[in-house]
Amino acid sequence: MARSKVAIVLCLDVGFTMSSSAPDEESSLEQAKKVMTKFVQRQVFAESKDEVAVVLFGTDGTRNDLASRDQYQNITVHRSLMLPDFDLLEDIQDGIKPGSEQADFLDAIIVCMDLLQKQTVGKKYEKRHIELFTDLGSTVSEDQLEIIIANLKKTGISLQFFLPFPVDVDDEGGDTSASVHSHIHRNPFPRKGLTEQQKEGIDVVRKLMHTLDEEGGLEEVYTFRESLERLSMFKKIERRPMAWPCQLTIGSNLSIRIVAYKSVTEEKVKKVWTTVDAKTLRKDDVQKETVYCLNDDDETEVQKDDTIQGFRYGSDIVPFSKEDEEQMKYKTEAKCFSVLGFSRSSQIQRHCYMGNHVLKVFAAKDDENAAVAFSALVHALDELKVVAVVRYAYDRRSNPQIGAAFPYIKDSYECLIYVQLPYMEDLRQYIFSSLKNNKKCIPTADQLSAVDSLIDSMNLVYEADDGETFEDLFKPSKIPNPHFQRLYQCLQHKAFHPNEPLPPIEEHLLEMLEMPSVVKERCQGPLEKIKALFPLKEVVKKKDKTTAQDIFKDSSEDGLNPKKPRIEDEEGSFSIMKLAEGNVTSVGSVNPAEDFRILVRQKNADFKDVSQQLINHIDQFLENKGSQYYMKGINCIRVFREEAVKLSKVQCFNAFLQALKSKVEDKALADFWEIMMQDRISLITEDEAKESSVTSEEAEKFLAPKEKKNEILPPTDEGGDVDDLLDMM
Repeated sequence: MARSKVAIVLCLDVGFTMSSSAPDEESSLEQAKKVMTKFVQRQVFAESKDEVAVVLFGTDGTRNDLASRDQYQNITVHRSLMLPDFDLLEDIQDGIKPGSEQADFLDAIIVCMDLLQKQTVGKKYEKRHIELFTDLGSTVSEDQLEIIIANLKKTGISLQFFLPFPVDVDDEGGDTSASVHSHIHRNPFPRKGLTEQQKEGIDVVRKLMHTLDEEGGLEEVYTFRESLERLSMFKKIERRPMAWPCQLTIGSNLSIRIVAYKSVTEEKVKKVWTTVDAKTLRKDDVQKETVYCLNDDDETEVQKDDTIQGFRYGSDIVPFSKEDEEQMKYKTEAKCFSVLGFSRSSQIQRHCYMGNHVLKVFAAKDDENAAVAFSALVHALDELKVVAVVRYAYDRRSNPQIGAAFPYIKDSYECLIYVQLPYMEDLRQYIFSSLKNNKKCIPTADQLSAVDSLIDSMNLVYEADDGETFEDLFKPSKIPNPHFQRLYQCLQHKAFHPNEPLPPIEEHLLEMLEMPSVVKERCQGPLEKIKALFPLKEVVKKKDKTTAQDIFKDSSEDGLNPKKPRIEDEEGSFSIMKLAEGNVTSVGSVNPAEDFRILVRQKNADFKDVSQQLINHIDQFLENKGSQYYMKGINCIRVFREEAVKLSKVQCFNAFLQALKSKVEDKALADFWEIMMQDRISLITEDEAKESSVTSEEAEKFLAPKEKKNEILPPTDEGGDVDDLLDMM
């Protein structure tokens, strides 16, 4: 069901006292217009259906339905009730001018009430509301105050005041709790700074608001400064709740009518960008046309009907038409919310929650049988501490999901919370070494205590001294998305100043996701302690001094042998290789050569089995073709050869290489074998390993490709041109 509209009247005082101000200070009228602009901006960008009217009092002229010879003068209905738009924003900024007269703000309230009564007849509005902006500088008559209060209560019209000063500026020794908003945001307005007329106006406002609401009436009186801070955030777009009716089924015999609503979902920027002519800013002046061409010299045009989409599968393109795509789609008989079984809630790990929305599932409205059955299910799940594992499909065209339905019981309602769970492909399995096994990573008691203190000091839930009052210092649910706020700020600026650069990011946007000031102050001590207990030292890599003598020195001098790179570190030292060795269980496709090297060095490793895994990957690289895959395959072969020599598995490698050569010849992979020849990767000879019976001459001969039979070329035309000659060459 759509939310009902709200009718709002912005009633602005434009009398001469509103436009007067001290030097270098902004007038009350300009401040009020800023507040109104911020309010309308929020309504426009939130795509609100609320309707807004504007009434001005203190104008030079008079235009309202109640005006007579000496009644309701200098009050103008500037704009009737309608949806807010950029025209209204522009009108508030440039169209509303200060007046030279004064008018009673109580008379202006009566005109606003009359407008709301007449222009909302026959329409459905959830609320009717008046927002009055004034400095209380005009004379006020209380003759009709009681009538105004009675009519406001009778019609249900709410009222708010926006003033340049708080209403408790003269309550220096009194109870300041009457206005929470004013108490928090005090403006420096001492009593002597107000005129007698303003003091009288404050008394009338207090009397009016206290009578309407004895407890919270003055909470509806705001200052301009406070309002600007509160309205600096653009209002979020209001979404109409969309019900999703379905049947919750358990087995083939039990079915419960349900209805679900999205409780949490990711909000995305509405894509309303369009291409327009830069001069006229008209969309109709620009036409977009897509042309398909062949990748040839003439760029031959291809009709759209002659094209087909393809799916890249490895190095090949698999044709896949729109019809194929439609037939491929998973189709169900209808939408479903079917229980597959039940599981302990502890089995559903928090990190497995996924999806882009959360559903709240209720029993169908006005169905007592469904309500009873659904309530029994929710309470049973809650008492047994289990969840329902369900199959969820939004409609017959949607791919099915697997999810968990958690029981959720509140005083006012009870429901199931549905969260999507991952399939096998959605999981990312990573294995990391334990920090407990490394003695260097075990913290001391002082270090543990320091981190505990830091966590306590950064607690975002503030507990009062009585131990019962709690306050959340950081509420993500109350923080608007800074991306949206910045976008709306820039769009609004460009709408009125198209040729000016964008304004800087507002300070409140930068501070939005900062650490709360209370927490920042509280954690300074623990952070200093952490800094002392976990010292950081800059490690500067020493540069080796290189001289000409070092470069050209014969390594065989003084009986020194050239140092070989060490693969294994000393016992007890930190090594990335050692960390990886315990994690690799098979030869993977990402780095097969290193996986193979690690596996064959493990104790009880089956060299034949591990080498077969490596050979499978080499075959895959050759199947894909291309220099990128060839180089991966060459690297694997080179590592295979090195390890076979070290571990005395010569026959295994030589047999593989002989089989590989036959395969290369069969599949016409001459370019791959050319690389093998250039890198001199051949059979392992008896000079390299005593287990081999292959001589150096045989290894050289093995690398040479088979000779091709001479083919008789057709006679060429001697009269051919230069291009033909080049082709022959």
